Amino acid sequence: MSEEATQEVPVLSHVDEYLKIGREYEASDIHLATSALPTWRRFGKLVPIWPNADRLTEEQCTKLAHDFLPDKERARLDERGDVDFAYVASDGSRFRASVVKQRLGIDMVFRIINTEVRTMKDLGLPDTIKPLLQYQNGLVLVTGSVGSGKSTTLAALVDEINREREDHIITLEDPIEYVLDSKGCHLNQREVHTHTESFGRALRGALREDPDVIMVGEMRDLETISLAITAAETGHLVLGTLHTGSAARTLDRVLDVFAIDQREQIRIMVSESLRGILSQQLIPNVNGDGLVMALELLVNNAATAACIRDGKTFMLNGVMQTGKSVGMITMDDSLKALYDAGKITQEECISRADDQTLMREHLES
Repeated sequence: MSEEATQEVPVLSHVDEYLKIGREYEASDIHLATSALPTWRRFGKLVPIWPNADRLTEEQCTKLAHDFLPDKERARLDERGDVDFAYVASDGSRFRASVVKQRLGIDMVFRIINTEVRTMKDLGLPDTIKPLLQYQNGLVLVTGSVGSGKSTTLAALVDEINREREDHIITLEDPIEYVLDSKGCHLNQREVHTHTESFGRALRGALREDPDVIMVGEMRDLETISLAITAAETGHLVLGTLHTGSAARTLDRVLDVFAIDQREQIRIMVSESLRGILSQQLIPNVNGDGLVMALELLVNNAATAACIRDGKTFMLNGVMQTGKSVGMITMDDSLKALYDAGKITQEECISRADDQTLMREHLES
């Protein structure tokens, strides 16, 4: 069991009780799976909540799932074998719930959502990002692996626009994680599978709603990416996420979904519409009791646009190195800064670097 929690294993009969414990001990995720110990992810590490607990049986997991699933989601689980939706617990706390059928039985994962939207300052995001949010059109991408905090960052960016502008914001999410109230802007949130059947259909509908800013929770397929680029070109500021680890890989991913004969045209469109790419990682701190963010920022300037247009995304690292005056920074430079400040270990710094050989030489020199 974790050091902070009591050694006694409580008897829990509802997922809300597991989720309450997770929130109390600052876990980011709770895992409840057939034939496995109740597990949580705390400060980046996946460990049992109670090492001396019994493994959950198939019957226990089935009951836990059926007791919290709304009728609609239970029917979808029976039909499709998996559901992913926003769950509101009895105390009003919000979670992103994923329930799947697997070989041994039912597997449930809950992402704990901090219902209070954190500001850019709270997250330590640099002010150099703010100019990207002042454009009337274009594409701003937030990227990173699963669990890297993309949704939290995206909510902070939307909140910044919401407070600083007087526009119409539409968010398209699967599911809605952070509930945002209208401030300076008129803001609508739509949930895929609840208010619309897909991101593509929602994005097509959004373009008819006179939006100024569109937030796309995940650009996961050709239709969504194509519509997002078109929207960015036709007078809308589009914010979106991708599961990629760097600016160069993000652009390669965007281009690779298109047919080969379309890519030259898409490169030109992206080189003109892109405003910036923010790539991030959440890394355990040196004490192992918290997480810190490493951040890569690419801003679209003449050199960036030329690399994209000419298909030379491998040169973007150099562009970021020479673009520090406008806030650009590479992931490796961000990692070095965190290590030099004593916030992360040398092992984490090297293992998360894009060029591990160069990083090791730099740290050991």
